[in-house]
Amino acid sequence: MTVIGLTTYFEPAQMLVWQREFAMLHATYVTATERAGGVAVLLPPQAAGADEALDRVDGLVLAGGADVDPLRYGEAPAERTSRPRVLRDEWEIALTRAALDRDIPLLAICRGLQILNVALGGSLHQHLPEVTGHEGHQPAPGVFGEVDVNIVPGTRTAELTGPRVRVSCHHHQALARVAPGLEVTGRAGDGTVEAVEVPGRAFAVGVQWHPEEDSEDARLFAALVAAGRRYRNRLR
Repeated sequence: MTVIGLTTYFEPAQMLVWQREFAMLHATYVTATERAGGVAVLLPPQAAGADEALDRVDGLVLAGGADVDPLRYGEAPAERTSRPRVLRDEWEIALTRAALDRDIPLLAICRGLQILNVALGGSLHQHLPEVTGHEGHQPAPGVFGEVDVNIVPGTRTAELTGPRVRVSCHHHQALARVAPGLEVTGRAGDGTVEAVEVPGRAFAVGVQWHPEEDSEDARLFAALVAAGRRYRNRLR
C-alpha cells in the first residue's frame, strides 16, 4: 500500500473530558487519502525529524490551517493575521524542502500552498479582501466559498481537473509574490492564484482550495497516490 503523510494542526482544543493541546486533522483528509487507495499517517509538528518522517512515506500532503507567520517572508503581521504557529511553520517548511529535494510526491492544500510558496521564497497577501474587494474566498468562519478556477492548458493541473473547475475555498490569504521555481497553473476570476506546480518534479502540485471536501472528485488525491506508488517502486 502507498503511504501518504498528512501534516496536522497543533492547537488547544476540547475533546471528550480533555481540554489541552492536540495534534489533529480534519478526518476528510484521511478519508480522501483512503478513497484514493492510499494509507494515511499523521505527521504532527515537531522540532526535528523531517527527513526521518519522509523516509517512511511515499507522498506528502501539506494540509490547511492557520496563517503562515509573515516574518518568514519579511513582513510585519497585519491586523487580521492570526498569531504565529512557529513550530508548525518550521516543521512544514522543513518537510516541504526535503520532499522537493528528494522528489517525493507533494500535494499542498490551502495553507499548504502558502507554505510551499513561502518555503521557496514567495510572499502572501495577508488579507485577500483588501486586494479583491470581496470575501468570496471565505464567506464566513467555517463556511466554504464556491469559486470558479480557470486552469492553464497543457499543465499537470489541467490534466487532472480540466480547463475550468468549481472548488470549495476557505482562505483569507493568498499568494502575492510567486516564488521562483513555482509555475502558476490556475487563477480565480478575480486574479487570485488558486493552483501552482513545481516544474521538473514528478508530482508537486499546490491548490488554494480544499479537494478533500469533495467526496465526488478524488482526482488530485488519486494522482498523488499514483505518484507515490511510482516513487516507492523507483526506490526498490
